Amino acid sequence: MGRFDSQTFNVGERLKPPATAGNRTQSGGVPRAVDVGIVGAGFIGLSIGWRLALAGLSVAVFDRGEAGAGSSLASTGMLAAAAEHESGGDDLLALARESQEQWPDFRSALETQSGMSIDYRSEGTLVVALARDEVERLRFRFDMQRRAGLDTQWLNGAEARALEPSLRGSVAAGVFCPGDHQVDPRLMSPALAQAFIAHGGRLFENTEVLSFERTAGRASGLVTASGACQAKTIIIATGVWAADTLAPLGLNIPVRPLKGQALALRANRQTGNLKRIVWTEQIHLAPKSDGRLIVGATVEDMGFNATITAGGALALLEGVHRALPSSEEMEIEAIWSGFRPTSDDDAPILGSVDIPGLLIATGHHRNGVLLAPATARAFEDLLLHGQMKGAANRFGLTRFNRIDAAQGGAR
Repeated sequence: MGRFDSQTFNVGERLKPPATAGNRTQSGGVPRAVDVGIVGAGFIGLSIGWRLALAGLSVAVFDRGEAGAGSSLASTGMLAAAAEHESGGDDLLALARESQEQWPDFRSALETQSGMSIDYRSEGTLVVALARDEVERLRFRFDMQRRAGLDTQWLNGAEARALEPSLRGSVAAGVFCPGDHQVDPRLMSPALAQAFIAHGGRLFENTEVLSFERTAGRASGLVTASGACQAKTIIIATGVWAADTLAPLGLNIPVRPLKGQALALRANRQTGNLKRIVWTEQIHLAPKSDGRLIVGATVEDMGFNATITAGGALALLEGVHRALPSSEEMEIEAIWSGFRPTSDDDAPILGSVDIPGLLIATGHHRNGVLLAPATARAFEDLLLHGQMKGAANRFGLTRFNRIDAAQGGAR
């Protein structure tokens, strides 16, 4: 009688960084004082910390969990300024393009200084219409991209399939975005942590910030269970939890969680895999160099409800099957949910608040990976030169006051 092997896995388990990600344990306790204290060790907090440490500032980053284990790890890793562009998002597009231009140098420095690969892939992104009734909507998107000056190319169905032969034969059209690249979030977080520490940064994981200290009305320090740390500047980069972080200080930050469910498939020699990121109207598919295919992501406005649902999994599986027939034979490796830190206008909130010495970097929605270089440079400019440069200075918190005032006047 044959022996049957079975495999079970926790469907809520995310794809954790590989065990070779390096040792990030910090020696010594919380420092008594630093130039900059950062709360939040996701892509944004670590990128800012790394940039400031490179500039010669003393920096400590605190996170209540493991570095990069929140929204950063739940992401797909897309650097998609063109594919993400939406009507009315000209300011955000300007910031996204600035950041996309910075990514090659950011990647090179990060991999060199950390000694780790982040699986940067430059094959581009293909947005497809899987049926003829989707072509008109794709053409509208393409025309909008071209008006914005983006480098995109219209493809007929045969041309789209020539780029990705494994796509379903019914593909009717495509838009190729050659400048939209990708990285692997599982590798990026440990690389950022390693590069930050290598330049003198202090990273404190599993160290929750319990309160903030003020001196003469100015934010002057952080208090943790392991001790207090004085800081000339404090940066809140807790992403989707920024509103909760700042509420005890009487600050109302318009950021909420926007849930997304995603899954990872494991391709094999028989199934093959995609060569580049593919978007459909329902999902996006991101192939990684280790053979995984990330399928994301649902969009659910449900607060902090992290439940993985049958409906969410079904939508993802139906979406990938509709685009990629060979997915039927791929192993389901993991399924997870995460929260996008989404502001009221789906754009980041960068810079000062009403408390001197306190800055925020949050609300990056689904573009945290893409916007990490530009956000880090903006905070370097702010701390070293007194103001943000370029498109980043359009994303201050005060813009929501202007929106509220305009809406009040309209009424």
